Amino acid sequence: MTIRILTAGDHFVLNSLFLEALRREIPGDFETRELTLPWPLTPFGRVGEVNEASDVEDELIAALDGVDVCVTQMAPLTEKVLAAAPRLRLFGVSRGGPVNANLDAATEAGVAVTFAPGRNAVATAEHTLAMLLAATRRIPATHGDLAGGVWRGDYYRYESVGPELAGSTVGLVGYGAIGRKVAAMLRGFGATVLVHDPYLAPADAPEIELVALPELLERSRFLSLHARATAENRGMIGKGELAALPRGAVVVNCARGSLLDYDALCDALETGHLFGAATDVFPEEPIPAGSRLLTAPNLVMTPHLAGASKETAMNAATIVAADVARHLRGDLPLHLANPDVLARARG
Repeated sequence: MTIRILTAGDHFVLNSLFLEALRREIPGDFETRELTLPWPLTPFGRVGEVNEASDVEDELIAALDGVDVCVTQMAPLTEKVLAAAPRLRLFGVSRGGPVNANLDAATEAGVAVTFAPGRNAVATAEHTLAMLLAATRRIPATHGDLAGGVWRGDYYRYESVGPELAGSTVGLVGYGAIGRKVAAMLRGFGATVLVHDPYLAPADAPEIELVALPELLERSRFLSLHARATAENRGMIGKGELAALPRGAVVVNCARGSLLDYDALCDALETGHLFGAATDVFPEEPIPAGSRLLTAPNLVMTPHLAGASKETAMNAATIVAADVARHLRGDLPLHLANPDVLARARG
């Protein structure tokens, strides 16, 4: 029986990248079908019971007719989709976490779900450093002044300049693939790195100093968030945590908007307790009109693109295609999000 694969790419992880990766990884013949999703030109959102997906349930159902494997970044794997795709056996999500897939329903239906951890680790780490430096050196603000024909010599006043990374202590909350790369880059700048990660034992990362969150906040001139969002860490950096940072600290969030209390962040910027902040993620995306974030002082913002690089898109396609090849050989996928499916796999 010929294997039928649907590539449901978008305008970042292109269908052509999926196809190239699949042809590299799968030696035999297979049929392909393509569906192009509108992300990022159209923002993702909640679709059915899943989050951060493109609203294309009906189009996906039509494209999945007779399909064994689907590879995608943003397609929604919902109960409705699963019920309409009885032949589907593998759903490969080319993201760090398969938030757009209903894992319980997929397991019940015997559909394996894979994902692509670490696909954007380098891109996000590089962006984190860029944001940290941009906020500390006031790069966007000074560029805006110059572009407007204004030369601001007052930025050179002692009270207006920021700290250097060299010799400073940087606290990282979370030490996964991205946090580890950020730490390595920071050490190259001559910074001291502290880490708080409740899921990490000291023996797992002997190269860093692992501390409790209160100690990390007290000692850190810079704070960078790299934790995966969970119900337990929602709002983990709030008014009290920001107040515990030394006056003049800089906060960066290129992880998830739910980790940080943004009203408290604006308060800390407006009072001058924080020297600056930079964020790539937000509690609501796009940012609504009238948000305090749009007028907070010395806040650098980018529209959730820390992981956006050509290498990220290529990595994403390659990681997913490799697991498709493992699945077709009868081997266990390396990045299986619902291992309980093995007991219910469709024949």
